Amino acid sequence: MSEPNPVEWVLVAELPELARRKRKQVVVGDTPIALFLVNGRVFALHDVCVHKQRSLSKGTVLHGRIICPGHQWSFDPATGEAADQVECQPTYAVRVAEDKIYVNPRARAGGADAGATPYTTTAAG
Repeated sequence: MSEPNPVEWVLVAELPELARRKRKQVVVGDTPIALFLVNGRVFALHDVCVHKQRSLSKGTVLHGRIICPGHQWSFDPATGEAADQVECQPTYAVRVAEDKIYVNPRARAGGADAGATPYTTTAAG
């Protein structure tokens, strides 16, 4: 895979940084973004929870979902949809090239049509 276009993509971390804790906060411009490694895939969500403005990167990953540390809201890491709630957490497109994680700094519209598929860290395919 070639390096992403630097105009659209920002280098935010390296894949080994997510290996141990499975989550990391990065800042792009003034925007805090939470990176998560879930089932071998990298996801990026706005780090400030839409519910109680807590940092999602301080939460946990449980059964493939992001759990907010404030009130335990559960978010789908791919779409940002909250379980049993109408709110949706903004997400960001992610690319990984040569173990470098890039995020497109423009938030995607939430929901099932959130867009690009997150990078899979396994060598299959």
